[in-house]
Amino acid sequence: MDGISLYDDCVMLAYNKEVRRNCLPFTCGENDLDDFFLNDADLYADELLGKTYCWVTTEIPHRIVALFTLSNDSIKTRLISPNDKNRLQRNIVNPKRGRSYPAVLIGRLGVNLEYQGTSSHVGRQLMAFIKDWFRHEDNKTGCRFIVVDAYNEEKILRYYERNGFVPLYKTDVIEKQYYDIPQDEPLKTRLLYFDLKKERANVQNNAVETDELTVPADEQVSAD
Repeated sequence: MDGISLYDDCVMLAYNKEVRRNCLPFTCGENDLDDFFLNDADLYADELLGKTYCWVTTEIPHRIVALFTLSNDSIKTRLISPNDKNRLQRNIVNPKRGRSYPAVLIGRLGVNLEYQGTSSHVGRQLMAFIKDWFRHEDNKTGCRFIVVDAYNEEKILRYYERNGFVPLYKTDVIEKQYYDIPQDEPLKTRLLYFDLKKERANVQNNAVETDELTVPADEQVSAD
């Protein structure tokens, strides 16, 4: 399906049984993610471990276009190498550098299979919204970074990299060392982060140069 805008054609809701009851069945094409959203998301919410949100079409029959789960998190500098720590803190002023930085974790993210690979770039729209949500002045808590423990698969890593995320550990070898994973075993996930302050500065600079501010509009994914 082409030509859908999250902002114009959908509404964002807290994801729950009522939403599932009123919408067509959702699949993002990944069994693990589909199972989580169907069977585990409510329990995570009840236990205050993660809150899942969805974008639902206003047009009937209602379709769940995208789902994502968020949790509070942090980046602890004692758990990363000196070089990676320097890279992380490069854009943080010296007096505010510390041992831990507040972050929000994208625990799960999926785009409806019907909207993947379309000109609407739903995944990009979704990520742009999440970034803006935590940069907004109405945000109730400080949050410097968005983090995600992404499946170590080319398609998924490419999605996050296109949306400005970078690895917390520069190489697979370093990440295995810090998580005590034997070097001969595969690394199943990569920890990535996105600096909200750096992005906001870039947006503000672009706004000054062009005299207009545009909201970017693209794809765990299953989001392409």
